[in-house]
Parts: sequence; structure tokens; C-alpha cells
Amino acid sequence: MAANMYRVGDYVYFENSSSNPYLIRRIEELNKTANGNVEAKVVCLFRRRDISGNLNTLADSNAREFEEESKQPVLAEQQKHQLKHRELFLSRQFESLPATHIRGKCNVTLLNETDVLAGYLEKEDCFFYSLVFDPVQKTLLADQGEIRVGSKYQAEIPDKLAEGESDNRVHEKLETKVWDPNNQLKDPQIDQFLVVARAVGTFARALDCSSSIRQPSLHMSAAAASRDITLFHAMDTLQKNNYDLAKAMSTLVPQGGPVLCRDEMEEWSASEAMLFEEALEKYGKDFNDIRQDFLPWKSLASVVQFYYMWKTTDRYIQQKRLKAAEADSKLKQVYIPTYTKPNPNQIMVPGSKPGMNGAAGFQKGLSCESCHTAQSPQWYAWGPPNMQCRLCASCWIYWKKYGGLKTPTQLEGAARGGSESGPRGHMTRQEVQGMSPFTRNEGRAKLLAKNRQTFILQTTKLTRIARRVCEDILQPRRAARRPYASINANAVKAECMIRLPKATKTPLKSKVVPRQSLAAIVKDLAISAPLKLKASRGPPTPINRNQASQPRVGQSLLGKRGFDSVSTPHTHTHTHTHTHTQYTEMLNLMCLLSSHEAALSLSLSGL
Repeated sequence: MAANMYRVGDYVYFENSSSNPYLIRRIEELNKTANGNVEAKVVCLFRRRDISGNLNTLADSNAREFEEESKQPVLAEQQKHQLKHRELFLSRQFESLPATHIRGKCNVTLLNETDVLAGYLEKEDCFFYSLVFDPVQKTLLADQGEIRVGSKYQAEIPDKLAEGESDNRVHEKLETKVWDPNNQLKDPQIDQFLVVARAVGTFARALDCSSSIRQPSLHMSAAAASRDITLFHAMDTLQKNNYDLAKAMSTLVPQGGPVLCRDEMEEWSASEAMLFEEALEKYGKDFNDIRQDFLPWKSLASVVQFYYMWKTTDRYIQQKRLKAAEADSKLKQVYIPTYTKPNPNQIMVPGSKPGMNGAAGFQKGLSCESCHTAQSPQWYAWGPPNMQCRLCASCWIYWKKYGGLKTPTQLEGAARGGSESGPRGHMTRQEVQGMSPFTRNEGRAKLLAKNRQTFILQTTKLTRIARRVCEDILQPRRAARRPYASINANAVKAECMIRLPKATKTPLKSKVVPRQSLAAIVKDLAISAPLKLKASRGPPTPINRNQASQPRVGQSLLGKRGFDSVSTPHTHTHTHTHTHTQYTEMLNLMCLLSSHEAALSLSLSGL
């Protein structure tokens, strides 16, 4: 009965989805609606999975600093993984949820440096928080309500003086004396001086223009002059004048006029007081946020002093009565029976009605994605429906309460150790599919798109050698026709390691071909491919007048005429034809020689 009774201030689980983890909320109010249902106004608490990656990095940095300062014992990797599921982030966001969605109670505490983090793992339904999350600004800040407990917050008490030992400390530097109870004045004289100080204060307010507007009536000015600030000033004046009433009177009313002393209650305007009340309603006694968001032109000391003075006013008493009357009209507690309806994610036994989310048609022999067990009284579908992942009963309860799996998986960004050729028997199905580049799971690609970073695939020498040595096993042509079929790279590499020692015992014999000289190559070309010269049928047709009388000799690269043209400028046409034919033959021979050298260099490079 007491377990199902929920009161204001309890931390509870709320279920908003059958497949997602529970929401953790703190009940602030219990209201009854017009149709008779009960709604709970709750404060939102967020998990690590609800905030961005940058804020998670900031939370990790804060956790490391806490562990170093508090000297926490070393935890295993799995304990660190599960400890992140116990960390929450407080917020000032409110929402209203149906009370029928409550699924149980939990315990949330503010993390203190005296706490042992491993103790939270030993208790069920136990969480902690140390940071405050702002869902609007997307910021993560330290909680201002930290309880300062520890050795660094304690005062250093000096040793006790022995009997007869004198105190050599200078008391004027340690403290300031503001009142001497053993003075020469009697109590009636002090009371009379205080009345004079109040009268001077009332007169000073009458002379001040701003005060006359705020306190238009005489009794309001007199009430303001009777506040503690006036009495403190009067007693301080007596102490400074060595309790001489004449000197103290002259100090109260100097030559420039009476001294006006005002406190924070009198300094603040009515609009500023309204802003303070609105901020107090929203933030409570968080004076840093009150000053930052509502009263940035006020100092923190001014805000704190105004709060304690405001509590002495009739305004505070009136608001307190209104809140008490409003609280009496609201519910104090509500009874919610235990939720016994079956979860739609249950994988039913054969013959029963199948559940939702891909619960029907599950393959047999699948293990739990968290603890890898194969036996459980009840299984639950988990993750995208097309992946057919499931959790056992205990891991499902852990998932719903703590928002994660007991063991880190690749879906949660966990890095696993071990070599590339290690066994896959202890790896989850998501990890095996993630290692294969030929997976067809579009839902998984969308799920991991934000968690994966761009990388460059660079093969090793062994992989490149294995492609050549084990080509009969790899069958690249057949694999190209089936791009979605996975290739067992470990088996190919293992076979390559077996074949490599055998290949090294019979080294390849390389045939050394000596390179012939240029003269020999030219001679072979002349024998194998002789040139057939065509007889000249007549003199060439002249292009201009001077061409018929000049021999047709090719020029060199520098544009000069050949030696024959210089020595015999006026030769016969038959001599000109013979010279031209020899020159053409030489050019053809050089072209063949160049092509043969190119072919020979290619063949040598291939060898």
C-alpha cells in the first residue's frame, strides 16, 4: 500500500513509450482535473542519452575532476559504463503528466564529495546529480545548492593557550569592536539618544525629495526612520564618540544637514520588488539566478538583504497565507495501483497473440544483446524491428529504469579491445553487422550516422598480398557480382599465411637478356627490314622560278643547308634525286631505330 502511494516531493518513474526508458521526474503538485483524473506537475530530470555529445564531454570532464578531488576508488570499465546510467541532470523545466503513467519510485540525491560512486551501483533505483541542464539554452552548469562538507570547508581552530601563557595576537587586526556594554551611559540615556536618532531620520526624509514621494505621509516616514539601519547608525555613532552624548548629537546633525540612513527595503522601488517576487516564485531562493535573469543591476548582497527584510513585511505574510490556502485545496498524495498490463514488446510464445515492434517472426537461438544469455523466462524486442534484437527479462528492466544496457556495445560507442582476427562469439549482432561493409541495414546506418566519424580505409601489405596469393578462394569476379555478400577476410588471410612459406621455397627464375649495342641493332634492322627505294620518274615540279636551278636538299634543325649543297651548288638532276633518296632512307632508319629502342626499353622494364 505504501509503495503505491505517491506524494509531493517523490522522485518517480513515468512511462511515455512502451519501448523507450522511463522518464524520471519529481512531483511538485498533484491536481485533480474537471473529468476526475489526477495530473502531476513535475520537474524534469534528464539522462546522458537526452543531451548532446558536447555536453556529454563536459559531463565527463566534470566527473574526472570530481574523482580526482574526492579520491574515488578505481572502477572497472563495466562499472564506469553503468555509473553513467545513474547520473542525472536537474532542470527547471516543468510539465504536467497523467498520474496513471507512474511506474514506481526512485531515489535521487545531490552528489557530495564524501559519497562513494560505487555505492550507487549497489543500490536499486538510486541516482545522483551534480549539474543543472537548461533545455532552452542547451547549457550544463554546476548546481548552486551544493552542500559544502569536507575538510577544506572547515575552520582552522588554533591550539588552546596553556595556563599562564599570554596571547600575543593583535586583537585590532582580528576583530573590530562596535559596542562596549561596560560604557558610562545608563540605559535611559541610550534610549533617549535612539529617540533623537529616529527624529533626525524622520526630518531627513522630509527634506529628501525622493523619500517624500515614496513615503508621502508622516507616519510612513516615521516607520521608515525606526528601522534597524537607523538604530545601528546611532549606536555606531556613540561608539565612535566614546559614548559622549554631546559629540554624538553633533555627529547626527552635521553642518550640511541631518544624516539620512536607508536600507535595501527603502532603496528598492515597487517595480523592483514585484520583479523580485516573480523571480522568487520561479527560482526559489536561488539568488544568483534571480539577480542574473531579473535584477542584473543589483548586487548579490543587495538581493540577499532585501529577501530577509522582505520576509518581515506584511506582503510576505499575505503571500504565505495564500499559498497555504492553495496547498490545502490540492491533493497531498495519490494512490496508483501496480501496472500489470503486458508490454507490447514482449516476444510471445508460439500459439499466443504476437506483440508489436517486430515481436512476431523472431529467429530461434538469438541471445540477449546485453548479457548474451540464451535462456530467459521472457524475451522483449529491442531496437529497430528489422534487426530482430532482443533482451532478457532482467536486462529489459535495467533498460527501462536506467536507459542503457549492462555491458557497453558498439551502438553506445564502446571501444572493444582485441585483435582483428579474434572470435566473434561474444560480440553482439549489431557489432558484427557494423564490421561488415556489405550490410543492408538502412535503419542501423541512420542510427549510427551521428556517432561515426569519417575515416580512410588503408589496407595492409598482408591484405594486398592475400588478394593475389588466394585469388582462387577470394574469387573477385564472383564477389563483384554479389556486392552485398560478406567476405570472410580472416579466412583469406589465414590461408595466405599458410601458402606464403611454400611460395618462398621455390623462387622465380629471372632470365637476364643482355642489351645489344646500337650498331648491332641498326645492322639487324637493315638485314631484317630492307628499304625498297622507288625510282625517280622525273624532276620535281618547281614551285617558283628559282627552285628548278637549286638542288632540293633538306635543311638541318638550325635552318642551314647541307654540306652537299654548299660544295656542289650546280649539280645534275640525277645527282639531286640520289642525294634526296639517301637522306630519306636515313630518316626512315632513324625512326625505326627510335621505335625499336622504345619497344626494347618496355620489354626490359617488364623483365
